[in-house]
Amino acid sequence: MKLNRRTLNIALAAASLGGMLPATALAQKKIVLGFSQVGAESEWRTANTESIKASAKEAGFELKFSDAQQKQENQIKAIRSFIAQKVDVIAFSPVVESGWETVLREAKAAKIPVVLTDRSVNTKDDSLFVTFMGSDFVEEGRKAGRWLVEKMKDQKDTVNIVELQGTVGSAPAIDRKKGFEEIIKADPKFKIVRSQTGDFTRAKGKEVMEAFLKAEGKKINVLFAHNDDMAIGAIQAIEEAGLKPAKDITIISIDAVKGAFEAMIAGKLNVSVECSPLLGPQLMSAVKDIKAGKPLPKRIVTEETIFPMEVAAKEFPNRKY
Repeated sequence: MKLNRRTLNIALAAASLGGMLPATALAQKKIVLGFSQVGAESEWRTANTESIKASAKEAGFELKFSDAQQKQENQIKAIRSFIAQKVDVIAFSPVVESGWETVLREAKAAKIPVVLTDRSVNTKDDSLFVTFMGSDFVEEGRKAGRWLVEKMKDQKDTVNIVELQGTVGSAPAIDRKKGFEEIIKADPKFKIVRSQTGDFTRAKGKEVMEAFLKAEGKKINVLFAHNDDMAIGAIQAIEEAGLKPAKDITIISIDAVKGAFEAMIAGKLNVSVECSPLLGPQLMSAVKDIKAGKPLPKRIVTEETIFPMEVAAKEFPNRKY
């Protein structure tokens, strides 16, 4: 009897262990990704968010998503919440470049790797993030500048430019301005007569363009907008002022969203420099590599082109955002 009970206990323990093994294998933990988004200020950002959500689902990740509504303090709160929840990887698109050191050190202390998407941060310690993936904003500004220089190469008179900048302190606003100025400064006929933030939104783009038109009127030859949404807002202001966009004022913008193609097809926008928001697949691939212990380059650059209005109708059916 004693022996039988012992045998039975051993058999029960073995059965229990046998049942546990497949369960352990099945319960292979999902990768948890915490992502803090800038907001939903433009068509570009909406497409970027959709790309990240769809790609995380496809990769089988658990995505903890937070919308910062264009406020840095909201992003810092979200990152601290991700740290507290012990996510596997944190990714975020920083609202502005500076002011991240403290929270990034907290993530590093918690041994949670950080990936920067679309925008970078200004830090002396680049061990605080694994990689930065996204566009080369300086090059986008240069592309805009090169297109303008080529278009107006035969013009002898001064070219008065007004500039709608992106969010103050953001990487795309700083870098696109830098790249554009780097190209046009070679020819003294190009002059930026007004430059102000439109915060990457249509409403603010329209409002600031109205102020530019009141101040400069018909002296404005060119509008350089740091994104399509501001350009589209500005087009409304130009039309309401009785001027013809893309004819009376040459309009250059950046992003190449569908709205820009529609404006180009309608003959109201001259050119849009591409900045792809479809970073989701690239981000999920990087997260998998991090979890697998594979090294990643510090900088992953998105390949992009430029679309003048002449090719807009042909290219429009290919646009995904």
